[in-house]
Amino acid sequence: MPLPTPFQGKLRLPIIASPMFIVSGPDLVIETCKAGVVGTFPSLNARPISQYEEWLGRIESELKAAQEADPNAKIAPFGVNQIVHKSNSRLAEDLAVTYAHKVPLIITSVGHPGDIATEAHKYGGLVFHDVINMRHAEKAIEAGVDGIIMVCSGAGGHAGVMNPFTIIPQLRKRFDGTIILAGTISDGRSVRAAQVLGADMAYMGTRFIATQEANADLEYKKMLLDANSTDIVYTNKVSGISGNFIRQSLEAAGVDFNVEGAAKAINMDLGSREKYKQESDSKAWKDVWSAGQGVGQISDIPKTSELVARLEEDYKNAAENPIL
Repeated sequence: MPLPTPFQGKLRLPIIASPMFIVSGPDLVIETCKAGVVGTFPSLNARPISQYEEWLGRIESELKAAQEADPNAKIAPFGVNQIVHKSNSRLAEDLAVTYAHKVPLIITSVGHPGDIATEAHKYGGLVFHDVINMRHAEKAIEAGVDGIIMVCSGAGGHAGVMNPFTIIPQLRKRFDGTIILAGTISDGRSVRAAQVLGADMAYMGTRFIATQEANADLEYKKMLLDANSTDIVYTNKVSGISGNFIRQSLEAAGVDFNVEGAAKAINMDLGSREKYKQESDSKAWKDVWSAGQGVGQISDIPKTSELVARLEEDYKNAAENPIL
């Protein structure tokens, strides 16, 4: 299907820079949107909640100024990830702020989206839901979401195990909304391949960690440059939900991912910075670093604008010069 109306004419590429815990902040979102790609961040990255409202105000102001400075520029909308897991005690407050600011895109994850789509639609907002299988996708579709983000095998962070060659065509038969494919997408050619497969957009996270504006430790960025797909470990020993992490960071943090056993309890109650620092689980995402299997294609740490220009050239070359 065509891109959603709010996206049409505003994108250089059909890409969403995915919301990454700790990594995604205002700097990355603003530069991503100004480059013509949808920028997003998790609301829980802003702690306390007053900072969340400050971030929204800054993003809105800077994107508006950029558009006014160049009315013809393709400046993409931004989005916010809301973790809807029952352990997230800040969800209701964050949603109230989100609705008040009329955030253009809400990405729901780790649970059922409930009536969020109904509320967002009142002001013209979009809701995309993050899933790893068809059962979760069908429940989200019933809830009225506008898009399904299918997180397939090899994606960074919390990921599924489905192969996109089977799940995307199945989803396309059942859903006429926007389909976004996540998993090992690191270049423009892969974005074009996602569209050929039946997706409307690509979800790209790991590649945007290795940018100058990403709020990631420099050692994290350097580790991405040195890693390849064999260094990515799929485990539930970090957050309680199976996901992909860099082996070297797991080893440095003392996470024994080779030992079988019960997963850690899922806890998304990260509403306060002080509480987060005190939790024994604070290693997750802060010291144990996530990445997708596309790390082998990352060899530098450019500015976001430079990366998007490169992705656009690669995408256009793939579309104009297909391999026969």
